[in-house]
Amino acid sequence: MLDSTDKKLINLLQRDSKQTTKQLSLQLNLSVTAVYERIKKLEHQKVIEKYVAIINKNKIEKSFLVFCHVKLIQHSKEYVTTFEREILKLEEVSECFHVSGDYDYILKIYVKDMEEYRSFMVTKLTAIKYIGSTHSTFAIEQVKNTTAIRV
Repeated sequence: MLDSTDKKLINLLQRDSKQTTKQLSLQLNLSVTAVYERIKKLEHQKVIEKYVAIINKNKIEKSFLVFCHVKLIQHSKEYVTTFEREILKLEEVSECFHVSGDYDYILKIYVKDMEEYRSFMVTKLTAIKYIGSTHSTFAIEQVKNTTAIRV
């Protein structure tokens, strides 16, 4: 169970995980050792799973964002397993969700531009067996994007 200090610590780390334990201790009115121990406890409990760098997609020419809805031919275990195994291999796909509704999956895809997306669709995505149909939606502007989940 998380106490209020753990929640504050998590929120501070989500804002900037490169803060030192000294910086965090001053914000939380705790000793450096206490902050260190709390972080280690949260890591051990898998509340904190990992630390990552968030990249500016424009700087690496991957700013064309596509949400691709995928419908499988049918929902058999073999089809689902095959699709999910193959989608994990595609580096352009940053996220994949198995969803309810009209489609079976929603993919979040980052590529350079429309030309690269077309190539991705033709040579990689549609090469996966058991896809019945796809529907692509292109992001016009990012209104909100956060990795933080308020606790």
